Amino acid sequence: MTEPIIEAEHLGIQFVRNRRRQLRLRDLLIRRKAGAGTGRFWPLRDVSFQVAPGDTVGVIGRNGTGKSTLLRLIAGVLIPDEGRIRVRADVAPLLELSAGFSNDLTGRENLYLVGGLHGLSTGYLRRHFDEIVSFAGEQVERAIDTAVRHYSSGMKVRLGFAIISHLPHPILLMDEVTAVGDAEFRQRCYATIDRLLGEGRTLVLVSHNEKDLTRFCRRGLYLDGGRLTVDGTVAEALAAYHDAVPR
Repeated sequence: MTEPIIEAEHLGIQFVRNRRRQLRLRDLLIRRKAGAGTGRFWPLRDVSFQVAPGDTVGVIGRNGTGKSTLLRLIAGVLIPDEGRIRVRADVAPLLELSAGFSNDLTGRENLYLVGGLHGLSTGYLRRHFDEIVSFAGEQVERAIDTAVRHYSSGMKVRLGFAIISHLPHPILLMDEVTAVGDAEFRQRCYATIDRLLGEGRTLVLVSHNEKDLTRFCRRGLYLDGGRLTVDGTVAEALAAYHDAVPR
């Protein structure tokens, strides 16, 4: 039997309402009692599931039910307060696509910086540089030696997607990526995702776009109030979502 590539066991994380969660060393060493203080809540709790290599999973639920938090736990951006998450392969996080960019550096410099942060060698980036920049589009190509502070948000997203989509990592994490950019860029995203899935990559997708979910995903996880209440087909997870939405 194939070992799961992602495995969550009784996963939970606690936030402080209206404050950004700071993952400092003292937070890892000093564990406060669950629920201590005021304004604390659990965006996810007691979540357990497994994802097999090559599986395509859509995470579905209303706003504020912990979908994006789950992706960040899988990516290792957040650390759980309860349970554990095991990820047995490298992750390509198509989450905040302009994350890691330095506004003081040019697009060219940021390409090497962000690619390096995700484990790509300078040689690999040099060989694929033209391909990455071409994918990002003509605007980015013309401004590749301009400081990123002068880029529009759309240009940053294009360059970020172009870099991350070239990662050879087996696991793709996507958070509403195809909701950004113009129609032409979205079609490039779709074609790239189709190609990556055709290579056998594993996908975990958060989206409110049902066409995207049914196009890319065979399986659906439905989150309600931070709990995993449906783990089945995408159709079953979407049916639970529609039943929960007030009419």
